[in-house]
This record gives sequence, structure tokens and C-alpha cells, in this order.
Amino acid sequence: MTTRAHRHELYTVEQVRALDRRAIDTLGIPGYELMQRAAAAALICLRQQWPRARRVAVYCGPGNNGGDGFLLAALAREAGLHAEVIALGESRGDDAVRARQAFEQGGGTVHPWRDELELPATDVQVDALFGTGLQRALAPEVAQLVRRIHAMGVPILALDVPSGVNADTGNVPGEAIQADITVTFIAAKRGLYTGQAPGYVGRVQWESLGLPEALWQGTQADAGLMQVQTLPPRPRQAYKNDNGHVLAIGGEHGTAGAIRLCGEAALRGGAGLVSVATRAEHLVALNAARPELMAHEVNGPQALAPLLKRATVLAVGPGLGQGAWGHALWLTALEAGLPMVLDADGLNLLASEPRHLAGPVVLTPHPGEAARLLGCGTDAIGADRFGAVRELARHFGAVVVLKGAGSLVADPAGRVAVCPWGNPGMASGGMGDLLTGIVAALLAQGCDAWQAACLGVALHARAGDAAARHGGERGLLASDLLEPLRQLLNGQAA
Repeated sequence: MTTRAHRHELYTVEQVRALDRRAIDTLGIPGYELMQRAAAAALICLRQQWPRARRVAVYCGPGNNGGDGFLLAALAREAGLHAEVIALGESRGDDAVRARQAFEQGGGTVHPWRDELELPATDVQVDALFGTGLQRALAPEVAQLVRRIHAMGVPILALDVPSGVNADTGNVPGEAIQADITVTFIAAKRGLYTGQAPGYVGRVQWESLGLPEALWQGTQADAGLMQVQTLPPRPRQAYKNDNGHVLAIGGEHGTAGAIRLCGEAALRGGAGLVSVATRAEHLVALNAARPELMAHEVNGPQALAPLLKRATVLAVGPGLGQGAWGHALWLTALEAGLPMVLDADGLNLLASEPRHLAGPVVLTPHPGEAARLLGCGTDAIGADRFGAVRELARHFGAVVVLKGAGSLVADPAGRVAVCPWGNPGMASGGMGDLLTGIVAALLAQGCDAWQAACLGVALHARAGDAAARHGGERGLLASDLLEPLRQLLNGQAA
């Protein structure tokens, strides 16, 4: 295994600190040398991204993150760039002090930050204010500096973590640097890929700093980034029953669209057969719009029973409602013991009436639904998405998808995968209904719950990105994902 094999591994801040200590104490690499390597890697990144830049402004905090910035500025000067440093007070810690001295001894000038200071004209700004150690909102005077940095309208490179972003959770409790690129060192921090963080990190570039494979031995990553995958080609003799029968249950009065999107996504996701159990008023529209869906009038549990006997996987919740009709169908579906995806009102009913979930089950809550399931506020979910998704998976004994920017998938054993794809255009109605259908289709084709959830989330997000490339993010419709979904599932470029 090479160090590049670790680029999809995500670590907690405490784990990264332990790796840093191991590099110093066990491998004998001085902390100052690690700082030099970080500065050199960051300067290479800067020059590759902005090759015409001649002026660099570096904003340095008092700790080791600031030390990285001082050494980057020193290297930039040696490379013939004009580099200026704006510092938040005095440096602390032997390595940070030494880095500052190296910059000053090389002829650099440090400008102490104060409100009246005019920021220098520059081509690129470098954020080296605070690293992984910051767990709180930026102080008011630092927040003011951050606003001034943004007002410059100049690209920003963040060192290790954009200042103000919680590298452990992805939470942003106040003002924070919005970087164009974040170059992160030694190990990828899990919080950079989920929650609010994706709106601040820009593109994340991981640098191992040339550290040997021995550094990672014996350390289990906290989570992993999903990688591009799909299903193997079908055998030539494949028959529709080989690919499962999804029964989508939902579509209360006025919500035919939700259950249609779910059912059509199950078809495009590769299920051999898809039935829909819904209200009678929706049958004509469903049959006219998508005749491949086998739509059935279901007015209660008795009418649902024969459909359950033919199904291999259930998709429960899109447009289901929480009234008597939806509640009765929900209970009947749970009692069937079939592999199942629960979403939307299927989750809201579970929150108000907890039940044992038999068989392979995937839950797909957004943060509000997750909060109801855990009996807490939505803010608590955002403050610790990793903790929330793990607790949901443990509590319900199910695989759980916590949706949002950087969707998380967890299983009851605590394993977590993070989705690096997706875009803001997907924050629109119907996207969750599609995901439910896709995951159900993958379960029907033989994936276990973990595989179906991870592959389904990845395909859904990648299809969203493909659709956005063809028409932009704003105005993106859930149904726009169906054609690129089909292409991606078959290993084609979308």
C-alpha cells in the first residue's frame, strides 16, 4: 500500500493530532520540518492554480497554522514573488516562532492586524489564521478581518482548514473563510466534506507531506469518501424477475408526483418490475405518464396484502401522509418483514411511533427528519452529523443516509461513508423521492443495505452533477437526473 491509498480515508481532528505526534515522536521527523513540508506543498498548489500570480498576501494566526503561513511567505519571496504577511498578534510555540523569525530574517515585514489597516493589493490571499484546533466561532475582531478578506474579491487558498470551519464536524458557527482551494496536510479531515463545510472549502487537495506508510499503520480511519462504482454487466440470459420487484407505497391525495418519481427512479435504477400502491385518483395520470409502472388502487391494508406477496423490496414514504390511510399502509408494510427503504412520512411516522424494523432496512432522513427521529433540534444534527448518523443507525439497527451537503451513510456497527458529489441545484422538491427509488432498486438487484445505500447516494449525487453540467444548477428538476442516472449505472459518461 502507498500513501496515496489513504486519500479516501477521513480522520477526526484527534486522530490527525495523533498522526502528527507519531511523525514527530516515533518517526523522528521534527515538527518544524513538517511545517516546512506543508509550506512547500501549499506554495506548489498556489503556483499551479494561479500561475500568473505575482503578489501574495498571507494572513497568519498565532499557532502552527500561522507558522505554515510564515514559511509559505518566506518560500514565495525566495521564488521571486512579492509576499506580505498580516499577523494576529505574536506567534506562540517554538515552531511557529521559528517560522516567523525565518520570514523576518529573509527580509519580510509583518503587519500586525488592526481595524484601520489597509489590506495589501494582491493576486492571491492565503488563510493561515487558525487550523484544526479552533472549535468555536471566530472572535469579533477576526470575523471583521475575514469580512475584509472576502471584500477584496481575490482568490483564497486555505491552509489545512478554512478558518472558522470545524474540521471535525463540518459545522460553521460564525464567520468563516470561503476558500477557492483548501490544501490539507497529513490526513484528510472528515469535517471538510459534510454539513456547512462544502460551502467554504472550495476544492480540497490532500498532501501527505511525503510521510511513510508506517505513519498510518494501526490507525483506523473514522470514515471514508465514496468512490466511483457501479454494478457489473448483466448476464445475457437475464430475466426481469432476476432483478427484483419494487413496491412503492405512497401518494396520498394530491401527491402523485412524489410516488411517481420514486417509482420511475426504481425503474431507471434497474429494478426488473416496479409496482405502485397509491390512491385511485392517481392511476390515470401514472399510467399515462409512465406505463411501465404497475399502478394499483390501494384503499387500505387488505388491498395492499396481495401486492406485498409479489414484491421483493418496499419503498415506503414518498407522499404517504400521516393520516389514517398512510398510517395503516405503513404498519402493514413494516409487518411484512421485506427489505425496505423508509423516507419522508415513513420516517415521520416512525418518529412518532417507534417500531422494531425487521429485515434489511435503509432510512433516508434529511436533518429535520433525523432530529425528529432522535428527539432533538435540527441544530444538534448540524453540530455533529457524524454522531447523529451513527446514533440513528445504532438505535434503529438500520443503514441510515443522512442527507444534505456531503450526505453520510452509516451502519449499526459505526461504519460511515461520505458522499463527495452533489450540488446546490439538488436542493429542490422530489430529489429525496428519487433517492428512495434508486436505493430500493439496488436492494432489489441483490445489493445488501450498505451497498445499496452507498451506491444509491453516489449515483444520485453524480447524476445531479451531470444534469447541472448540461443546464446549470438553478432550476434543476428531480426528473432531470433520470437519464444521466441510467448512463452512470451502466458505466457510461453522463
